[in-house]
Amino acid sequence: MSFGVVEGDQSPTIAELDGHPFGRLTFTGQRWALADVRLLAPMLPSKIVCVGRNYADHAKEMGGEVPAEPLLFLKPSTTIIGPNDAISLPPQSQQVEHEAELAIVIGLPGARRVDRAEAEKAIFGYSIANDVTARDLQKKDVQFTRAKGFDSFCPFGPWIETELDWRDLEVRCEVNEEVRQLGRTKDMVFDVPTLVSYVSHVMTLLPGDVILTGTPAGVSELNAGDSVTVSIEGLGALTNKVVELV
Repeated sequence: MSFGVVEGDQSPTIAELDGHPFGRLTFTGQRWALADVRLLAPMLPSKIVCVGRNYADHAKEMGGEVPAEPLLFLKPSTTIIGPNDAISLPPQSQQVEHEAELAIVIGLPGARRVDRAEAEKAIFGYSIANDVTARDLQKKDVQFTRAKGFDSFCPFGPWIETELDWRDLEVRCEVNEEVRQLGRTKDMVFDVPTLVSYVSHVMTLLPGDVILTGTPAGVSELNAGDSVTVSIEGLGALTNKVVELV
């Protein structure tokens, strides 16, 4: 298991890194065709900070108001799975739903009490996430920990793009090739530097930590046997199967 850098567009290869991707990159000299490797989640963060109701249309479909400040909650790192891994439906829930989201990945030296300008400098890159949610448990419990915290409830990947303009990207979710969510990042209530700055005034963000920026409208139920794909312009696609937890 190693970090690597994806190189090339037509016949992409992965160049193996010697160590982690933060700071000065050094390579081992090993390279493989992208098709010949198994991609894991590109990072295992110390924490996943999520933002609720950050798209007005999603707030409306959930029956809530747009918050005056970012609405924060956490997912444990054990929710992380990678591309093509299975989302497991827990027996405690009868209504598990997808949430397509742009993910921010924090770089060196991290972020603590930073302003907007410093926040942008603290970003290592961007990826795709699916904030899988047990909606019935979210409504029952009021707070989000159980509904958002089951193992496999944060598909993440397939890689981190370090050069991306986040300001106006299409965010799409398809279930069995049917489009369920379609939005654009320009419609976020609180933008990327605002979120990083706000979170950093609550908790120190460490290198590799992930912030999920909220989801557009269209969340819907997932069932065993489904294939769910979240795609974001400039980042590619993240696909996962849905299975019953056994």
